[in-house]
Amino acid sequence: MLEALSAVDARRWAVLTRMAFAARRAEIDALNVFPVPDGDTGTNLYLTLDAALDSVRAEHEKAGILGTATLEQECSSLSRSMLLTARGNSGVILSQLVRGFAEAIAESGQPQAGAEVIADGLARASARAYASVTRPEEGTILTVARAAAEAGAARVDEGLAAVAEAALDAATEALRATTGQLAALERAGVVDAGAAGYLLLLEALARVVHQDGAHVGERMEPFAEDPSMRRREEWSRQGGPVEPMGRTGGAPTSGHDGTPGGPAYEVMYLLRDSDEERAATLREVLDGLGDSLLVVGGPDLWNVHVHVDDVGAAIEAGLDAGRPYRVRVTHFADQVAHRQPATGVAVVACAAGPGLAEVFEGAGAVVVTSGPGNRASAGQLLDAIRASHALSVIVLPNDRDTEMAARAAASAAEQEGLDVHLVRSRTAVQGLAAFAVFDEHASASRNAAEMSHAAAATRHGAVALASKQALTSAGPCEAGDVLGAVGGDVVIVGHDIAEVALDVVHRLLSSGGELVTVIGGEGAPDGLVEELGARIERGHRDVEVTVIDGGQPHYPLLLGVE
Repeated sequence: MLEALSAVDARRWAVLTRMAFAARRAEIDALNVFPVPDGDTGTNLYLTLDAALDSVRAEHEKAGILGTATLEQECSSLSRSMLLTARGNSGVILSQLVRGFAEAIAESGQPQAGAEVIADGLARASARAYASVTRPEEGTILTVARAAAEAGAARVDEGLAAVAEAALDAATEALRATTGQLAALERAGVVDAGAAGYLLLLEALARVVHQDGAHVGERMEPFAEDPSMRRREEWSRQGGPVEPMGRTGGAPTSGHDGTPGGPAYEVMYLLRDSDEERAATLREVLDGLGDSLLVVGGPDLWNVHVHVDDVGAAIEAGLDAGRPYRVRVTHFADQVAHRQPATGVAVVACAAGPGLAEVFEGAGAVVVTSGPGNRASAGQLLDAIRASHALSVIVLPNDRDTEMAARAAASAAEQEGLDVHLVRSRTAVQGLAAFAVFDEHASASRNAAEMSHAAAATRHGAVALASKQALTSAGPCEAGDVLGAVGGDVVIVGHDIAEVALDVVHRLLSSGGELVTVIGGEGAPDGLVEELGARIERGHRDVEVTVIDGGQPHYPLLLGVE
């Protein structure tokens, strides 16, 4: 059990929260009070955090601190990124909750966050959430955040675990109570959607503190299947018909930012070149134009969200207050009108290079660029699953380190009602072997079984150049040495790419094989792939050789045997 959170623990907290949002996204969306298409609180929470984590990763990679950033750097970067990536009012409020934790950690000046710092973070998160809405209402995420903060503060002397558990227990009880605190929630028979999302964040904190699911790769869906989940079936229960509530500028409830017959447009934009006084004036103007108003941020950047009928007036108000950019306008009725029907079985495949992408696209797959140094996020994979417009989708990650994101995307898509199957293709050669047996006329389950079998039956190897001095399974290597790998483990240290590749192929063929696939990367010398293919055919006349110009980075050669 942890006594304090380090930077690594904070990253784990964020990742587990993202997994929770992915697993329970549709459940939270279903808490929508009104039957309109913008009931997407769970979706907005997930996409906001997913995009922010991607942004932080890119920022830290550029700064050279990826994986080594301090706790303050991690939290401050995430807080700012979430303000930029926030989707819908639920995403904006989430950004303010995270901002509260970031401020507490920054002000503490400590390398780790113990009980006092986390309790302070809970309090600041609550204060930021209340400050983010024009007219706070009870029975919303605000109520739950305050309950968590008060309970956490009362247990500071007992340590971090006590603070986390007390906050989670208090939030759970407060969430249950929201149904009876707002008439709209009581009529619909649901709890507040945004508050349900915040409970997931607190549960993720408790799991990290208790070191439960610390190795997230081993537990891909802890929030979807664990019977100890603190959610109740009645959260998703839909009651009788709901009557209009009328305009409100208070905290949005149950995933809907407006009301039936209310404002027709959602307007969101970021605002620069402003100050606290002009931002306050903007709040007053927008409050007179519509509802579901949020103007949060500062001192140099604000995020603005409002539902209005007069889009022009909402944007003009922003121009008077500063410099709006990233303006996004959504017409709620169009969200239904533009949905495309889903049919058939589709394949989403990751590709690390343009040549591989061309091969998968030519075979009919929806391709996502993903590979070492540029791996796809769960959000990008989820977008590709949706873009396939299919009732059933088979996902080929084609990379061991993309499998986790693919699982999260598949889980989120399944919550939307899609039938998603993940094939554990951990290399491009396994993905190609799997796709080779795809039958568009067969069912998704049958295809998934056949493709999984094909991927598992494909032995894989690779050739790369050592980037530094190291000790490998095959002995020591120096920078520039040629490394041959089989099944992900270095088995050869040599100096000639072609000779090392032939050795790898020989090892792959030692237990038999009928087809050898050679994929050339962007670092492969001219003519190497063709020469290697010819040499393999001469040395093994009973096998067929397929040569592909994959264009993948980092690996001059990828090799497979089926």
